Amino acid sequence: MATVALRKVPILLRQSRQNGLLLCQKANMSAFSRISTGKKAMLGTLGLLAAGGAGVVATLHMSVNAEEYELHAPKYPWNHKGLFSSFDHASLRRGYQVYKDVCSACHSMNYLAFRNLIGVTHTEDEAKALAEEYMFKDGPDESGEFFERPGKLSDYFPKPYENDEAARAANEGSLPPDLSYIALARHGNEDYLFSLLTGYCDPPAGVDVQDPLYYNPYFPGQAIGMAPALYNEIIEYEDGTPATLSQLAKDVSCFLRWSAEPEHDQRKRMGLKALMILSMILAASYYMKRQKWSVLKSRKIAYRAPSH
Repeated sequence: MATVALRKVPILLRQSRQNGLLLCQKANMSAFSRISTGKKAMLGTLGLLAAGGAGVVATLHMSVNAEEYELHAPKYPWNHKGLFSSFDHASLRRGYQVYKDVCSACHSMNYLAFRNLIGVTHTEDEAKALAEEYMFKDGPDESGEFFERPGKLSDYFPKPYENDEAARAANEGSLPPDLSYIALARHGNEDYLFSLLTGYCDPPAGVDVQDPLYYNPYFPGQAIGMAPALYNEIIEYEDGTPATLSQLAKDVSCFLRWSAEPEHDQRKRMGLKALMILSMILAASYYMKRQKWSVLKSRKIAYRAPSH
């Protein structure tokens, strides 16, 4: 009897807790039901006003602090974005010209050599001629002295400054980044580069930009130390293409995307070859499977009970 009584204790406690909760809920409901209809309407109106006021305050806060939000670069229809599309090599050649004549004055490309241009933007003779336009420090020679020589295909693009401190001193304390992999180092890739180069404008009302900086809504923080580098007819293309701002930005963005991923075309070419080979292997495998398994799948197994 004592054991049965002990077993009933948890059940009784659980029932008492449930009854207590029900009583509390009924008490709350009865307290709310005692409120008059006018007071209920007033409480509902106050709740709606509070929610509306909070929404208005949040909207005004976002509009007043618009400088905290930068624009995201839109998606542009690049020619090389297709599954089997390659770079526009004429655009790459023009993009190198934009980098050489404009961007190389401040930005380096430490990981790109003149030999990388062969078969992509220039022929071997043209790449040699480009390299020989620069003088590179080499040595030591037989007497232990350093000397300058014309560039070779194995040389990397020359730096505009000797070191980072000289670069900062020449650019109001800002360090121009290396452009070798800049297209993959920024969110948006070449879309971001094109938007950044073409996105300079006057700051909106309520946004103050310090004197050495320039307003660009696509740059994080919207204040960038680089002045607008491109504008209409800043250079003259070798092939006669009109050098508009959008054309200049498009060509140099393509070139910087190629420099960050020079294996782009070869990777897609190898992928196409792999798909062709795998499709043939798949067809041969399907045929062999049908041939080898046709005997087993058409076989009929019958069981005959032994006769006694």
